Amino acid sequence: MAIGPCILRMEGITKRFPGVKALDEVRFDLCAGEIHALAGENGAGKSTLMKILSGEYQADGGTIHLKDNPVEIANPQTAQTLGIAIINQELALIPYLSVAENIFLGREPVKQVPRFVDWQKLNQDAAEYLQRLKLDFGPQTLVEDLSIAQQQMVEVAKALSLDAQILIMDEPTSALTEKESEILFDLMAELKARGIAVVYISHRMEEIQRLADRVTVFRDGRYVATSEIADITIEGIIQQMVGRKLQAHTPVTAIQATETALKLVDLTVHRHGIEALNLSLGKGEVLGIAGLVGAGRSELARSIFGVDPIDSGDIFVDGRKVRIQSPKDAIAAGIGLVPENRKEQGLLLKMAVGENITINILKRISRFLFLNKRKAMDIAQTYIEKLKVKTPGAMEKTINLSGGNQQKIVIAKWLTMHPQVMILDEPTRGIDIGAKNEIYALIRELAGSGMGILIISSELPEILRLCNRIAVMSQRKITAILSREDATQERIMTYATGG
Repeated sequence: MAIGPCILRMEGITKRFPGVKALDEVRFDLCAGEIHALAGENGAGKSTLMKILSGEYQADGGTIHLKDNPVEIANPQTAQTLGIAIINQELALIPYLSVAENIFLGREPVKQVPRFVDWQKLNQDAAEYLQRLKLDFGPQTLVEDLSIAQQQMVEVAKALSLDAQILIMDEPTSALTEKESEILFDLMAELKARGIAVVYISHRMEEIQRLADRVTVFRDGRYVATSEIADITIEGIIQQMVGRKLQAHTPVTAIQATETALKLVDLTVHRHGIEALNLSLGKGEVLGIAGLVGAGRSELARSIFGVDPIDSGDIFVDGRKVRIQSPKDAIAAGIGLVPENRKEQGLLLKMAVGENITINILKRISRFLFLNKRKAMDIAQTYIEKLKVKTPGAMEKTINLSGGNQQKIVIAKWLTMHPQVMILDEPTRGIDIGAKNEIYALIRELAGSGMGILIISSELPEILRLCNRIAVMSQRKITAILSREDATQERIMTYATGG
């Protein structure tokens, strides 16, 4: 289907937060039957603009026109009435409710007499959307029992149920497998053919190049350019995003680790189906853990860190046998964990940036139970500068920062502890290409200092770029350990699927 007429115009949109101007008179337009990508580094203003369009935020200036009619979008309910739906990067589901209840929350079908929820229709309608997305769980499944990737697909089903004419997708594939992403891409093509307009936000340039008709780039809260996707290269988009050419990635350095930072011997965790798993990580080595969703990668990380205590087996750190039954034990042993879900498991969002960075070392910077606040802020500022965190200051609330900058704060929190082993679970999920380069450089720097780095990533190019060796998991077992020289995407996938 050819792209239709313009149905949305946003002009002169400005938005301020305490200490920062998130949007500075930006513009954006959208046509019927179009997939329009919105690109930019973390903090560029992409999500802020879409939250204004979806009614979550109100602009401080500018105008919004839908089909040439001026509109004021005061809240999400108004946006839904106007035919606008959003799939947020951060999931907005209620874990203790069912999939069906989440999909139709606030819009439940009711019986005429008496006016109670029609549970049969609720579940039937939800099942139709799940079937359309080719999902293998039912409408009565509790959301808390689903993986992050499955929860992301529930958000997609929820947006579809609104029958919107404008659908905003903010990093929709960040937690999806390749197979799930392909289902989503097919669905987007179907929506486009029906004349529905899609705003697509992604840090994955290959997805933008594949899916989008046009791309608009923001940088530092300002509009940069809009281009037909056929007229611009990935390199051109990136240069517009960062305002400069990025240096090529440094190839991984082959190492022969003579000392062991972490060793797992017959590690068994019954609750996760992990039986007699063996693995070693050398000092100065970057070891990747690859596999499909459900392979047990995050469960292994949680077990090493003591979130889910092991049932049997031994853990050695720097050659010493350690007993880890809780995160406190893991920290004392010299292990740090950057979790997959930074907002729920890695940060205290309502606390200041500096407070999050120094939270692990309060005892070290206190005397007679009194915190040395000046020392705490000096340490926080050091890591803000080292990791190039974009923040008005150490006292800024963490919740006000972009996802990429929040991730840097989680990493900084552990660096203050000087751990011997760092576990990074999906360290660059939802992070722009500029911030990725910075984190890649940091990982190499940490490994160069002798730290053992364990990386879990669903992005195979990332694993291949960063890691000295790659352990592949399938069904809670390690099915192969490959050297970087022997590893390819095809070979990793063969072992990840049980081949």
